[in-house]
Amino acid sequence: MNCYVETQGCGPDVVLLHGWGLHGGVFERVAAALSAHYCVHTVDLPGHGASPELERFDAAEVAAALARQFPLPVHVLGWSLGGLVAQHWAVQQAAQIRSLALVSTSPRFVQGPDWAFGQRAAAIEEVGANLHNAFELTLKNFLALQMLGAPHARDTLKALSGQLFAHGRPHGLLPALDCLLQADTRALAAQIHAPTALFFGARDRITPTGAGRWLADMLPDARLHLFEQASHAPFLSHEHDFLTLLLSHLDRHA
Repeated sequence: MNCYVETQGCGPDVVLLHGWGLHGGVFERVAAALSAHYCVHTVDLPGHGASPELERFDAAEVAAALARQFPLPVHVLGWSLGGLVAQHWAVQQAAQIRSLALVSTSPRFVQGPDWAFGQRAAAIEEVGANLHNAFELTLKNFLALQMLGAPHARDTLKALSGQLFAHGRPHGLLPALDCLLQADTRALAAQIHAPTALFFGARDRITPTGAGRWLADMLPDARLHLFEQASHAPFLSHEHDFLTLLLSHLDRHA
């Protein structure tokens, strides 16, 4: 399994992993800013953008494939689904990860009797069911949910919707959605020793801040950055502040 990757800049390597339903192009502005000092690799995860689809999206297997694709020490940033993959990567190849940045992600995306910091399983299943009958509308509605409550949400959503299919029409979203339904990496948290920056939006409807606080408590070396006015994509809605904090984190561990 090889994922489609776009690379720019030079310096220490930084790998950017996007969220469900999108592609590496969502990090266009972040990657451009980082490329002044870093070699930035924006990845299309399997079944997304220009990367081939998988019958079964297993976050641990995807992480192992990425570790083979990027064998040198790297910084890894993972947003939402990408953050789930990044958690597995940091456990599997601890010596390979210089630092970790987890953005609006979680060890478990679904609520349960012992986990309140997620969505109802039925809400995620409904997204999958709607993909069959209204593919584009479902994706655009999901994007709108990610922006809900953030400042300038309409403008950000318009820009994001415009690049939704810039890397091609995705054909493997259901296996990745099923991965989000089944995932539970809470047992791995204590094994993630990479210095980790956590970025969460206080208005996030998808990964509540409780997930970020849990990760901050459980990871051996983590720092939580909470954006009070942001939703699920603080790197878009609060680009300047996000980049300032991210660059400080990367420079500190370069």
